[in-house]
Amino acid sequence: MRNKGITGLFAILLAIICIYQLSFTFIARSVERKARLYAKGHADRRQFYLDSVAGKRAVAWLPGITYREARNNEVNLGLDLKGGINVVLQISVKDILKSLANHSHNPTFLTALDGASQAQKTSQQSYLDLFFESFEAASAQSHISLSSAAVFGTRDLSGQIAPGDSNEAVERVIRAKVNAAVDNAFSVLRARIDKFGVAQPHIQRIGTSGRILVELPGVKDVARVKKLLQSTAQLQFWHAYNASQIGPAFFQADRKLRSVVKAQLETQETVKGRETEKRSVVDSLLARSEEADTTHLHVDRGPIASLVKRLGTPNRPELFYVATQDTAEIGRCVAMRRFRENLPTRFKLAKFLWGMPDPDAGGRIPLYAVKSNRRDRAPLSGGVIVDAQQQFNPRDGRPIVTMQMDAKGARIWEKMTGAAYQGGTAIAIVLDDIVYSAPGVSSGAISGGRSEISGHFSVAEAQDLATKLNAGKLPAPAHIVEAEIVGPSLGGESIRAGLRSFVIALAVVLLYMIFYYALAGFFADLALVANLLFLFGVLASLHAVLTLPGMAGIVLTIGMSVDANVLIYERVKEELRKGKGLKQAVNDGYRYALSSILDANVTTLLTGIILYVFGTGPIRGFATTLIIGILTALFTAVLLSRLFIEARLNKGKGLRFYTRLTENWFQNAEFDFLGKRRLSYALSLLLILVSMVSLFVRRLDFGVDFLGGRTYTVRFDKPVSTRDLADALAKRFVDADGNPVRPSVKTFGGDDQVQITTKYKIDAESTAVDDEIVQKLYDGLKAYLPTGYTLDRFKTPASDSPYGIVQSIKVGPTIADDIQKGALWAVLFSLAGVFLYILMRFARWQFSAGAVIAVFHDSLVVLGIFSLLHGWVPFSLEIDQAFVAAILTVIGYSLNDTVVVFDRIREYFKGGVRRSFGAQVNAAVSSTLSRTLNTSLTTFFVLLIIFCFGGENIRGFVFAIMLGVVVGTYSSVFIATPIMYDFNRADRDKKWR
Repeated sequence: MRNKGITGLFAILLAIICIYQLSFTFIARSVERKARLYAKGHADRRQFYLDSVAGKRAVAWLPGITYREARNNEVNLGLDLKGGINVVLQISVKDILKSLANHSHNPTFLTALDGASQAQKTSQQSYLDLFFESFEAASAQSHISLSSAAVFGTRDLSGQIAPGDSNEAVERVIRAKVNAAVDNAFSVLRARIDKFGVAQPHIQRIGTSGRILVELPGVKDVARVKKLLQSTAQLQFWHAYNASQIGPAFFQADRKLRSVVKAQLETQETVKGRETEKRSVVDSLLARSEEADTTHLHVDRGPIASLVKRLGTPNRPELFYVATQDTAEIGRCVAMRRFRENLPTRFKLAKFLWGMPDPDAGGRIPLYAVKSNRRDRAPLSGGVIVDAQQQFNPRDGRPIVTMQMDAKGARIWEKMTGAAYQGGTAIAIVLDDIVYSAPGVSSGAISGGRSEISGHFSVAEAQDLATKLNAGKLPAPAHIVEAEIVGPSLGGESIRAGLRSFVIALAVVLLYMIFYYALAGFFADLALVANLLFLFGVLASLHAVLTLPGMAGIVLTIGMSVDANVLIYERVKEELRKGKGLKQAVNDGYRYALSSILDANVTTLLTGIILYVFGTGPIRGFATTLIIGILTALFTAVLLSRLFIEARLNKGKGLRFYTRLTENWFQNAEFDFLGKRRLSYALSLLLILVSMVSLFVRRLDFGVDFLGGRTYTVRFDKPVSTRDLADALAKRFVDADGNPVRPSVKTFGGDDQVQITTKYKIDAESTAVDDEIVQKLYDGLKAYLPTGYTLDRFKTPASDSPYGIVQSIKVGPTIADDIQKGALWAVLFSLAGVFLYILMRFARWQFSAGAVIAVFHDSLVVLGIFSLLHGWVPFSLEIDQAFVAAILTVIGYSLNDTVVVFDRIREYFKGGVRRSFGAQVNAAVSSTLSRTLNTSLTTFFVLLIIFCFGGENIRGFVFAIMLGVVVGTYSSVFIATPIMYDFNRADRDKKWR
C-alpha cells in the first residue's frame, strides 16, 4: 500500500477534529444534566440554572468553552428527536402584487390574480409565473398592458415603469420587486427567530416559490411560535372615535339592519346532533340578548345590539364588549352594504376594529371605531419605529412595550396627540388590524416621539411584540402551508428508541464480523468504529440535523459499511485458495475488490444525492447521514482497515480470514442460476400480477403528505376503540352544509395511541382554524381522557402526564401536490442517473436494462406488499415522504447488489478461461454468493433490530427497506442477471476469455 504515512496522519488528524467537535455535545449534555438535578422537576428552575451558567466556563479541563458556545456547536437534533416545530411559510405573492398595483380594482388584473390562484393548486410553477401567463390570456380581449396606470403604472413605480413599457420590461421590474419583498420577509423572520432564544434554529428560502422553511427544535410553546411567525406586524396609529360620538349613529344603523338580516337569514339551517331544523337566526340572537348588560340600548334592538354584553364608557373609544364567539357574526353585519349606507355621511369612512380580550370585562372583546380615509392609509405607521422594548408600567407593574420614533414619526406623533388632546379623543394603536391599546391624551401634545403600548399582556407576549416591532413588518401575510409539531415527550422516547436500536445493531454487526472472519473481522470492526466516529464528527462540524430517519440511516450505514470489507475479505480468500502468499493475497484482494466497491457505492451515493435535493426535513436528514456514511465508509474500509492488516503482516504475524466453523462456507459453490430463470420469471410475474391487482383494488394508504390535511397523534391513558373515537369526532366535525366530515382514526403503535387525520377546512391556513380543529378534537375525545384533563394539557402534554396530542402534521393542498410531483421526479432522476452510470461503466446497454428492470420489479413488489398489508398489520404503512425515501434506498441497495454481480461478470469476460457465455455468468454469480448473502443477512438483521426497537414513527419506513433488501437480493441474481443474459442473444454462443 502506497502513502501509508499520509493515510495514517490524515486518519489521526480527522479523529482529533471529530473528537473536538463531539466534545461540545458532551459538554452541553453534562451541564444540562446538572441543571435537571438542580431543578428537581421544575422547568423554571432548570432554565434559571442554564441562563446563569450560559456565559461561564463549562468544564475545568477545557478552558474557554462556555455552555452557550457548547450548545451552539453540539450535534443538532431534529424535531422527531428533540421535539419542536417545523413549518413551511408561504409569503403571499398575491398580496405583494396587489400592493405593487396599489390595490387596483381593474377587472383584467383581478381576473389574472384569480386565475393564478386556481392554477397554483395543480401546478409547480411559481405564483408569479402563473400570474403573468394568466394576465396575458386575460388581456387578449381588454388590450390592457402591465404598464397601464390601472395595473403597475402607479405613482410609486413611476421611476421604474413608464407608460408604454413592454410587458417583458414590466415583468423584470415586478420580479425584482417580488424577490426583494420575499428577501425582506426572510430577513424579518430571521430577526424575529434570533430574538426568540431558540438554540440552533434553521431558516431557509425554498427556491423561487416564495416559501420559507423554519425549523425550531426544542420549542414547547407552539402557539406562541405560530403567532410570532405569521404576524405581519403592520403597526398603525389611528384617531379613534369616542363611544358618545359614533355610538348613537352605530346602533341606529343596526336597528335599520334588522329587517335585512331577518330576510336573509331567517331560514338558515342549524345542526343539532343528528337532526336538522329551520330556525330564525334573528330570534336566536335576540334570545341570547337577555344575558347582556345593555340597559342603555333601545328596546327595539338590532342584530348587533342583541349580542352586546356590555357597553363602553361614553368618553372612551370602546363602543361595546361582546363574547369571542359572536365577533364573526357582528363582523358580517358591519360589512353589509346596507349597514354602511345607514351611517351618517361623516361616519361612512369609519373603520371598525376589534381589540384584545379585556380581563376587566370578563374576557370579552371590545369594538373600536377609527377615523379612516378613502385610501385606508393610517396617519402614522410602524415604519417610523427605531426601537421597541418590553418594560413594566411603574404604576401597576404590568408589562408594556415602549417605542421610540424617528424624527419624521415624532413630528406626526406630536401633531396627532395634540389633536387628540384638543378633541378629548384617543389614539388607537393597531397591530395587524387588532387594537392593542387606545390611550387618551390628558396633558397636551407629546413631543420626542416616545410612546407605549399597554394592555393585558403577559411578559412573553410583550417581549414578542417588541421583537416584531424591532424586526419590522412582513411585506405580505405569511401562511403556514405545512407544519409538523412534535411534543417533547415523543422526542425523548424517539431518542431512547433510536439509541437502543443503534447499540444493539452495532453489537450484532461487531460480533458477526468476528464470528465469520476471525481476527480480520476484528480489524473490520475497528474500521467500523472509526467510521462512526468520523460520521458523527462530520455531522457535528457541518451543523447537520440528526433526525430519526437519520439515525436509521446511520444504523443502515453500519450494515452496509461491512459490505466493502466483505467484498475485500472474500476476494482475499479466493486469492489464498489459488495458492498465493498472505501478503500477495491481501494486495490482490484489495486491488480486485476496489472496482466493485466503487461501483456499488457510487450508485447508492447517487440515490442519496437525489434524496437530499428533493427531500425536506427528516428525509433530508436521512440523505445527509447516508451520503456522509458512504464517504467515511469508503475511507475506513478501503484504507484504514488495510493499514491495520498490513501493520500486523509487517511484524511477521499471521492473519486468518475465517474461523473453523466458516472456513468452507460457500466454497466452490456452483449453481445453474440461468437454468432456473424461467422459474424466477414466473415467480416474479406472479408477484407483479398480485401487486397490480392489489394496487387497483385495495389501493395504497396515502398519507397526509400526498393528500393534504391535518394529522394528529393522540395518546391516552388506557386502550381505546378507533371506531368509538371516529364516531365521537364525526359529531364534532361538520361542514357548512351540516354534513359530518368523518376523520380517519387508526391505531398507531400500542392500543392506547391513535393517529387522527382530517380534511376539515383543508384550504384554511390560519391559526384560528388550527385552534378550532384542536378544540373540536378535545371536545370529541374529552370522555376518553383522564378526568379533569384541560385543553391546555391536551395540546401540550407534560412529561409526567404524556396524554393528548404528542405530534401533529399539517400539509396544505398545494404543498401536497408539490410533494407528489417532487417524489415522482426523484424516482425518475434516480433511475435515469443509475441507467447512465451503469451504461458508462459497463459500456453495454444490456447491463443497464437488466439493472433498471430489476429496480422496477423491486419497487413494484414493495408497493404491492404495502397495498396488500395496510390495515392488517399493527403498524402504519402510509405512503408518505419517508416511504419515498425508503423506495429510493431500495433502488440504491438493489443496484448495489446488481453492480457487484455485474462487475464480477465483467471480470470473468476478461479472464483466461474459455467457456460459454452462460457458464461465465453462472460462475460469476456463484463466486459472489458468499458476499451477497453475508451483506444481505447483515443488513437485514440490522434493519430487523431497528424495526423492533427503533420506535413506531419509523417502523413503516424500515419495513419498506427490509422488503427491499430481500427483494433486491433476489432480483440481482434472478432478474437483473438473466435479463442481461437474454438481451445478449448475439453473444450466447461465443467463447469468452
